[in-house]
Amino acid sequence: MDALATSILNRIIRRIPNKNIESLLKKWNCLSADQLRALDYTRPKWMIVEHIVSFCEENRLNLKHITTLEMIYHIENPNQGTWHACQLAEAQDDAVCVELTQFKEQFKAHLHGVIRHISIKMKKHEDEAIWIRIAWGDNFSKPNHLKPTYVVHHLHTSYVFISNLMVKHKIFLCQALVIATKHGYIKDGHLSTRSLTAMRDLLLRHYQQVFPNEHSRIPQERNTLSSHPCIGKEHGDHEEMRHQMSCEAFGHSPSPKLETAVYRLETRYRGNGNNTLSDREEFFRGVVRFSSSSLLDSLRHCVASGMAEGPVTPLLSAIIQRGRNYFVITDKSPGVSSQASAQRA
Repeated sequence: MDALATSILNRIIRRIPNKNIESLLKKWNCLSADQLRALDYTRPKWMIVEHIVSFCEENRLNLKHITTLEMIYHIENPNQGTWHACQLAEAQDDAVCVELTQFKEQFKAHLHGVIRHISIKMKKHEDEAIWIRIAWGDNFSKPNHLKPTYVVHHLHTSYVFISNLMVKHKIFLCQALVIATKHGYIKDGHLSTRSLTAMRDLLLRHYQQVFPNEHSRIPQERNTLSSHPCIGKEHGDHEEMRHQMSCEAFGHSPSPKLETAVYRLETRYRGNGNNTLSDREEFFRGVVRFSSSSLLDSLRHCVASGMAEGPVTPLLSAIIQRGRNYFVITDKSPGVSSQASAQRA
């Protein structure tokens, strides 16, 4: 095995806990049962890597086999790196008839036609997702297998999820996706997160989204601060109203775990007491960023508990209702294009 394959193998093994190495190698199915039993998974990682490399050389495995192992690792551990959503648009009449074989052939044919040195590997997962690994080269250099791009797409859906894509390669990938899926164009989905699972759940509606109706009631767990019936009723009504508003904006069940929402501001000063600022022609520009381990659940709790005033602004409820976490807010004054809550790449 060459140095590149060894380097990739070493990087994979060092990323995962010792207890999970055997399971990964079994799914890889390139080592024999005797070789798997011979490995001591309690040893230091560098020793495990040495033994695996010796077995790979014994089995005459090469870079192609190691990149397959890397794909299996990423499929089993999808919530790594930063994923970006893109949306396909203007589907052709026969887009719903595209099959996996046809998609593979057209996707690979286009990229091989525009880039001389490129490595493309595809694998269909159990959940019907197509995983694509692309190592980019050019007409003069070989593919860089140390920095591959990963693409995930469910056939006959309009969303594509991309990780680790350089700007100079974006046009080639987008063209290949549009051609292979039979769409008119592809645009930025303005949604990015470290959790591919959360992104797919939000955009493909894989989670249970429950919004309240007129018969919904809040859990009867509150402790009324006063025994007076009028005060108790008033507290109860306020609590129920907050609960209703939070559920109308973010749903009733646990939401996909997005970590951030970013709002880029391009607005004018609105105050009356400072002519110097109000007469400025230039926009005030800034960025507001919300962060949490589970942002949507945190926002719902803030509204339901009374920490934030209701009703919920559409700029926050749009995260879950429009499936985005990047917004550009521009000024609405006359002569200026109004794009509040609109989004650009």
